[in-house]
Amino acid sequence: MPSTSPTTARCSAAATSSWPATLQGIWNEEVQPPWSSNYTLNINAEMNYWPAETTALPECHEPLLRFVERLTVTGAVTARERYGCGGWVAHHNSDAWGWSAPIEGEAKWSNWPLAGAWLCHHLVEHAAFTGDEEFLRRVWPVLLGAAEFCLDWLVEEPGGTLGTSPSTSPENEFTAPDGAPAAVSTSSAMDLTLVRGLFGHCLDAGARFGLEGAVLDRIAAAAPRLPPLRTGSQGQVLEWGEELDEVDPHHRHVSHLVGAYPLALVTPTTTPDLAAAVQRSLDLRGDRATGWSLAWKICLRARLRDGEAADRLVRAMLTLSSDEETDYVGAGAGVYANLFGAHPPFQMDGNFGSTAGIAEMLLQSHAGELDLLPALPRAWPDGRVRGLRARGGVGVDLVWAGGRLREVVLHPGRDVDVVVRRDDLRVPMSLRAGRPLRLDGALRAGEADA
Repeated sequence: MPSTSPTTARCSAAATSSWPATLQGIWNEEVQPPWSSNYTLNINAEMNYWPAETTALPECHEPLLRFVERLTVTGAVTARERYGCGGWVAHHNSDAWGWSAPIEGEAKWSNWPLAGAWLCHHLVEHAAFTGDEEFLRRVWPVLLGAAEFCLDWLVEEPGGTLGTSPSTSPENEFTAPDGAPAAVSTSSAMDLTLVRGLFGHCLDAGARFGLEGAVLDRIAAAAPRLPPLRTGSQGQVLEWGEELDEVDPHHRHVSHLVGAYPLALVTPTTTPDLAAAVQRSLDLRGDRATGWSLAWKICLRARLRDGEAADRLVRAMLTLSSDEETDYVGAGAGVYANLFGAHPPFQMDGNFGSTAGIAEMLLQSHAGELDLLPALPRAWPDGRVRGLRARGGVGVDLVWAGGRLREVVLHPGRDVDVVVRRDDLRVPMSLRAGRPLRLDGALRAGEADA
């Protein structure tokens, strides 16, 4: 596998001189585009970059990573002047000037100050996939600043736990006691999950680099006091701090499931009960969705190793649609004739998100293993894929037939010890940079299965 192709080189050159992709990317013909073609940070901007690392295009991730670093400058001002907090903060919307304050609008989307915590996950993922420790050292102040804001934002809850108040779950609503729709409550699942994930990243990096300091000490003290995800009367993940009736039980956002994907705080292996609750939440929410929402559900089903459900959603995504048929909640979901994801008005995140979901069906590495074909559906009995990438900087090519793995070729970008998994078979291996390793369907080095 060549380290740099002409296409990659061109992509890298463009990436280092560009801004992150907006909702419409370069496919926008209007002077005042929908949502100003800004960066919507409660899902859409992040989703645009979900496939960057798994499909071996880390250089295409760079515009977003640099943007996060720049956002800390305005974000520190907003944290101090708006909230009296340390560190830096960002909300649901930003732009090329680094807007970090809430914008005017409904609380269910504008009142959400946890974008910084989510964006920091991208920095950590880039380091994990590339193995670039120096990058992680460089962005350490970014992570620590986001965590400092979260520490100051957390409040004491009854019983000694920590929570967030006020709190929303983008962009869902519940029914208030007076019967009216409401959005503001306390300690949404998304808030606490993003904070927990950020605190974990900071503690892991601090231990790796032998770092110390007052903020790290505060993180270590606060992390155990974050309450775990809660489940409700139907076996679902609770979206808010208590069980509340959703105004729309089939709402397009699945913010409360962020811990399963893109974070990996919930997995079928490490937290089977919570994984079952995520599965139940998806069942209750339903498949019907459009664009980016459909893509997020593909990623979640794949992460849960549910290949049949993921395939069902992929097929829905690839259904031919048109502008006249499509709405926000899923009517006319699919793709237009040019294969752009159907969404009114057009957004490109559905294309990127579904690409990430398909990659997740074929290769996962979030649990410390190279997990091969973890969500392969019966409808894909034969196939091959080249150029996927796992955490640790390992390129992966796969061949399968009759629903069984036949061959895998690993392309390590650096010396790394890995555990390769196929179903219940796990084999530890030591890989050497630049020395591809070919394995057969039983994960034995040598010739592939006949």
